[in-house]
Amino acid sequence: METVAHHGRTTAYERVPAEGSGRADADAGIGGGSASPICYIHGSGGDRGLWRAQLERVTRPAVALDLSGHGDSDDADADPGYEALSVYADDVLAVVEATDAGVLAGNSLGGAVALHLLVERAFAPEAVVLCGTGAKLTVLEDLRAWLAEDFERAIDFLHGPDRLFHDPAPEAVERSTATLRETGRATTRRDFETCHRFDVRDRLDEVGVPALALCGADDGLTPPRYHEYLAEGIPGGELAIVDDAAHLAMLERPAVFDTTVEDFLESI
Repeated sequence: METVAHHGRTTAYERVPAEGSGRADADAGIGGGSASPICYIHGSGGDRGLWRAQLERVTRPAVALDLSGHGDSDDADADPGYEALSVYADDVLAVVEATDAGVLAGNSLGGAVALHLLVERAFAPEAVVLCGTGAKLTVLEDLRAWLAEDFERAIDFLHGPDRLFHDPAPEAVERSTATLRETGRATTRRDFETCHRFDVRDRLDEVGVPALALCGADDGLTPPRYHEYLAEGIPGGELAIVDDAAHLAMLERPAVFDTTVEDFLESI
């Protein structure tokens, strides 16, 4: 784990070289030929461990961070919505600068952070992968209430059929529930409330970099139609659907997920 200091706080991240490269290559921000590092951004209540499979079988240099208040990163005093989204965007920019990452990949809230960077900041990566996310991320009213009053019920709901997972191994559910509990109710609620307020449907045409909208076919939280909307609204946007996966396709079908992302990046 490494950290970068910015805006009076530290953000934790982990980076790895491409297969066949050495640690020194990763420290220099190189590896995998001329491929730019990809920066992975987790979703609500998560941490960089969401991307463990991607970090363990990389074909290009990769980095995954903990957003403020998650994992090993310091928290920031931010209200849900635009303020929290801006804080998370600052986290990503600090890690990108520290690692020379040239590609963003965001899941759920992480996708919202990536889109925020593209339409609100003077930031233009080589490409963006938007997975399990949307241009608008309305949260079910019952889930919002449970996050405020009954965190365990919210966790149980998220792990119901075809929400976070389609057909998960028990240990995957155990890790996911443990991460949510470690993140805690307050931060997880801030994340979901930030998603609920997020809406860039009228600004997708401002995205000026190659974009892949990727989702699990069985994702009941951000279904395929959300990603069809992204691919249609972003100039030159592409769409990919991963079978037998729900919201966390990178965990359920890592090999298919990674191949789909790499094929997209090689095509641009």
